[in-house]
Amino acid sequence: METTTATVGGAVLALFGGALLLWCAAEVRLRHGVRRRGIPAVATVVAESDTHGELDSSPLLTFSAPAAIGGPGAARRAEVVLTRPRGHTPLRRPPRFSPGTSVRISYDPRRPSRVVLAAAETGGVVVTDLLWTALGVGCLAAGAALLAAATTN
Repeated sequence: METTTATVGGAVLALFGGALLLWCAAEVRLRHGVRRRGIPAVATVVAESDTHGELDSSPLLTFSAPAAIGGPGAARRAEVVLTRPRGHTPLRRPPRFSPGTSVRISYDPRRPSRVVLAAAETGGVVVTDLLWTALGVGCLAAGAALLAAATTN
């Protein structure tokens, strides 16, 4: 392999692998934080309004969350939130997420649209996280190997 090709290929692979690892770490940290400090709730899976939305593997959820409080003694209003959960990326949407089904979630009280499925609702998320991490590590290692080979020539 030519030095230029190895350098460019190694840089692209290393950048992709590094970015993928950073994204994986940020996503896992966000989900863990929302599950730990978030407010538990029950959401309902909503039917998609268009056919392209049905292709998304993550279900569309709706739930009620208390609106921001204006001050002491202010009445709490509930706002309806429509969102998709973070970190749920199977190839196909599981049948347990059919429209009208209730799902347990946790949401960030400061940003109610930031929702994660409760730990009991996530089947193979750990496996998926490990696969994405392995892909990132593999790309980073291949890129580093190509860069090392290019610099020794």
